[in-house]
Formats: sequence, structure tokens, C-alpha cells
Amino acid sequence: MGDAAEDFISDLPQSILENILTRLPIGDAVRTCILSSKWRYKWATLTQLVFDENCVPISNDRVPVEKSLVKFITHALFLHQGPIHKFQLSTVHLQSCPDIDQWLLFLSRNDIRELVLELGEGEWFRVPSCLFNCRKLTRLELFRCEFDPPLTFTGFPCLRSLNLHQVLVAPEAIESLISSCPLLESLSLSYFDSLDLNICAPNLKYLYLEGEFKDIHLESTPLLVSMSIAMYMTDDIAEHFEQSSSCNFLKILGGVPHLEKLVGYIYFTKYLSIGDDPGRLPITYNHLKVIELYQVSFEDMKEILVVIQLITNSPNLKELHISGSSNTLAAIEAPDLDFWEKECHADYSFKQLKLVKMTDISGVPHEMELIKFLLSNSPVLEIMSITPCTFVTERKVNMLIELVRFIRASPRAEIIFIQN
Repeated sequence: MGDAAEDFISDLPQSILENILTRLPIGDAVRTCILSSKWRYKWATLTQLVFDENCVPISNDRVPVEKSLVKFITHALFLHQGPIHKFQLSTVHLQSCPDIDQWLLFLSRNDIRELVLELGEGEWFRVPSCLFNCRKLTRLELFRCEFDPPLTFTGFPCLRSLNLHQVLVAPEAIESLISSCPLLESLSLSYFDSLDLNICAPNLKYLYLEGEFKDIHLESTPLLVSMSIAMYMTDDIAEHFEQSSSCNFLKILGGVPHLEKLVGYIYFTKYLSIGDDPGRLPITYNHLKVIELYQVSFEDMKEILVVIQLITNSPNLKELHISGSSNTLAAIEAPDLDFWEKECHADYSFKQLKLVKMTDISGVPHEMELIKFLLSNSPVLEIMSITPCTFVTERKVNMLIELVRFIRASPRAEIIFIQN
């Protein structure tokens, strides 16, 4: 009985043992080889290998840590048996080195499905050509590296998730890569410079973009459900924006009928406002439940119109978060206040809207008019949360007085005024 009880775990099915070992840090999984002869090579058949700086002892001297880490990973791959479906390396202690090329060559011959490479600052790693032979890849995440697909590369036919962070790659190579991954569902591109991006991905559902973009065109993304875009501005990009005549709003949001969540960070509403006025939108966002727009300039009537067009064409909107970023002196002058009577009809109703968060609010006229419009046309609203800008002091009392006078369509609507 004693022997049987002691060997109970060892006799579990291989699939359960692998599940247990996969949940352990790779260093601990490898150390199970000392338990008994039965366990000597249990870890060696794991299909998921995740390496980080905890694999080896850490010190302030980078060189010995790097050598230990390289030796540990090389040894683990050398002893491994069978396919490797997932390989993840996330460490600040390892930079570009020839061993990584050898690892990737080994992985390309072992049925790799998921690959994550996140190396430290310093010399960037150049992705070897063997990576482009991994036809079964379903997930690819690369950080701080050079990515140069060969001319013979025809895409990753099984890839569903692509994340490129601080990756040096030619713009045309990015577009070609995206369009040659027919099953792509999730795309994340961050810290790119002056990129003119055209996205054709019929199965794409999740999109995250961050960087200095000259232009973004969602040419074919009909299934997109979540979009998050952060745009940074340089003098060159600002000049490019001023020369643009096409409607940016429609280039990004004209073909996403299934969108459920939209998050726009710095300069996003500015970008959408550039170009010809789209007029009456050719699309209604029936599935859009959450809109977050940060750093909206309330002295720019075109940006205000972007906000209005978005929310009034989203009949099932449930949550709205807007932060202000106004030149207070210019916004206080508030020309075109009759805009709210002309463009925002009193009979419009946000029938699903329950939560509104307004942050960094200065209390300028167009901000207050938007709040008034939302309160008077949201019959099921529960919370209107307002956080004034840090620099607003004198106008806080006036803001409160004005807020309590606004008509509320919802008898349950609560106005919460948050002071930093």
C-alpha cells in the first residue's frame, strides 16, 4: 500500500502530468528529474516551454546571467523530446546573440505553434529566415527586433494573433504580412514611426495600434469588434494631416459594423476630424457598447462633431468615457454654441446608456453642453461621473451650480463630482 501510495502521481496519465508540469516555472519542471527514474524525462516531453529571468540565479552582473540563461535554454532544448507547440522567452537579461538563431532553427523543425520573444534593451535581435518557415504558427509576439521577411515568404496561413512591439520593419512588409495571414483575428502594433498603414484582414476581431501614424486605413476589417488606437504627433505628421483631404473618419470607422468597443487615445479624435465632412454616416454601430475617447479638444468644433457622430450613431451604447484636453482660454470663448440646437436634436434618445465618465473637464461651454445633452437624452442613465481638470479651481463651484440645473431624463441618474 505504501509503495502504491507513494507512486500515485507518477502513474497518472501523461496528459495530466504535462498539465501539472506546465503550471510550474520551467526551472522547477526540469528539477523534477531528480525525483525518481520515472520522472527523469517527464519534463522533456512538455509541449509548452516558457523561459524568463527566474530560470537562473540573478545578479547585478549581466554577463554571467546571460551565459547561465543561454546554457539553461540550450540544455533544455537539447534534451527535449517530441514537438514544441509553445516557446516563450521574456527576459531583460538577454539581448541579440547567435544562440537565439539556433533555438529558432530547432523550433522551426519541431511543430512550433506559439512564439513569444521579448528581449532586453540594447542591440536588437534580427529575426532569422527560418522563422518564416514556421507555417503552423498561430501566435507570434516579437519585441525589440528587426523583422525582414524574405521575398519568397507567402505568409503564415494559420496565424491568428500577431503582436509587434518596437519592431523595425518596412511599411510595405507590415501590410504584406497582415494580408497574407488569412485567419488573423488579433493584431497589435506599437511604437512604430511615421507609418502609413493599410489593413486588409477579413477575419480581424481585435486591433491595437500605438505610434506615430501618418495614415490608417481599415480597408477590409468587417468582423472587427474591439479597436484601441493611440496616435502620437510630430511636426511632419501634423503637416501631413493638414494636407489631407480624404475623410479619415470613414477610412477608419466606415467599414466596422460589428464594432463593440472603441478606445481612442491622444490625437485620435483629431485624426478622425481631418478631411471632408462625412455628412450623414453610411453606417450605424448597432453593436457598439463602449466608447472611450481621451484628450478631446473642446475648442475644435470638428472634434466635437466626431464625438456627436459616434455616439448618436451608436443606438445601443452602454458606457461612455471622455476626457478633455482644451486650451481653456480658446474654449471659453466658445463660438458656435448654436451647434447644439442645430446638430443635437432634442428627440434623440440613448436608450441603453447607463454610465458616463467625464474626466479632465475644465467646465468650458462645449463640455457643459455635451453633459447637458447626455443627461437630457439618456432615460436609463445611472451614473454621470465628472472629474474636473487639476488646474480648474475657480470654476468648480460654477460647474456644480450649472450641473444641478440640467434636466435629467433618467429619474435614477446620479451626478458624481470627483475632486482630485
